[in-house]
Amino acid sequence: MLRMRSENRAVTILDTFARFSAHDRNSNAVRMLAAKPIPEISVIAPLWNERENARPLAEQVFAAFRNERRPMELILVDDASTDGTWEQILEAQRADGRVRAIRHLRNSGQSAALWTGFTASRGNIIATLDGDLQNDPADLPRMIEALASADLVCGVRTKRKDNSLRRFSSGVARWARKLVLGVDFRDSGCNLRAFKRSILQTLFPFDGLHRFMPILSHGAGAVVIEMPVSHRPRIAGVSKYGVWNRLGRGICDLAMIAWFRKRQLKNVAWTEQSAKSAPEGDQHGREGA
Repeated sequence: MLRMRSENRAVTILDTFARFSAHDRNSNAVRMLAAKPIPEISVIAPLWNERENARPLAEQVFAAFRNERRPMELILVDDASTDGTWEQILEAQRADGRVRAIRHLRNSGQSAALWTGFTASRGNIIATLDGDLQNDPADLPRMIEALASADLVCGVRTKRKDNSLRRFSSGVARWARKLVLGVDFRDSGCNLRAFKRSILQTLFPFDGLHRFMPILSHGAGAVVIEMPVSHRPRIAGVSKYGVWNRLGRGICDLAMIAWFRKRQLKNVAWTEQSAKSAPEGDQHGREGA
C-alpha cells in the first residue's frame, strides 16, 4: 500500500522535464508547464452528470480564493458522465488554466473519483467539495486557515437543504456509526473538507471512503475538527443518492471499518540513536584492543 502511494505521488516540474525528449522540450506545452508554479493548494471536485454545474463550480471556487496568494489548482474529475459534463469541464479549463481536467474511462463512483483526485493532486493542502453546488466554496478559505491547529477540518451542514427523509437517514447513520465504532462525528457524509497532505497516509482506497475519512484519520491519530458550513439547495441536475441505495452498502462498510479499526496502527512514537563513537564506513573491529 505504501509503495503504491509512493509511486503515485505527484512529480515536480524538474521530474517532469526529465521525461521529455530534447525535441519535446521545445514545445509550447512543456514551456507552459515549466512556467506554472507548483500548487500549494489542491481543490478536488468529483462530478457525474453535472453539466449545468461544472462551469459555475469552477467560477465559484476561484472567486472564493481570489485573495489567496499561494498557487492553487482545481482538479475536476469526471466520473464518465454521459450528459456533456466533460465538455463543460474543458470549457472551464480554457477559461482558467488552473483547472485540471481528468476523466474516468468508466463510471467508478464518488470515492474512486476522489481517490483519482488525491493521486493527481500536488498541493500540500487538499480541499474537497461536491460537484452539485450544494457545498459553498466560500467556506473553504476559513477551513484551510483552521489547519493551523488541526490535520483535517470537516464541514458540518447545520442547516441542510435536503428533504426530511435524507436528513432522517443521515441521523440513523450517525447513530449506527457511534454505536458500532464508538466515535461520533456530526456529519461524516459532508464532502466539504480541508486537510494536510499527510492525511492521505491514513487512508486506503475503497468504495465508500468519502463517508469514513474523518473516522479513519482520527483512528490513526490525526487531529480532526468540525466546522459549521453552509448548505445550499440543488438548483440543477439530479441527486445520485437515495436512502435505499446507501442502506445495504452502508451496513457492509460499517462492518468492514469496525474490523479495520480494531487492527489499525495508531501513531507510534519512536526515537533514533545516532552513531557517535565510530566514523561512518568503519568496517574494522579492534581485535586485541
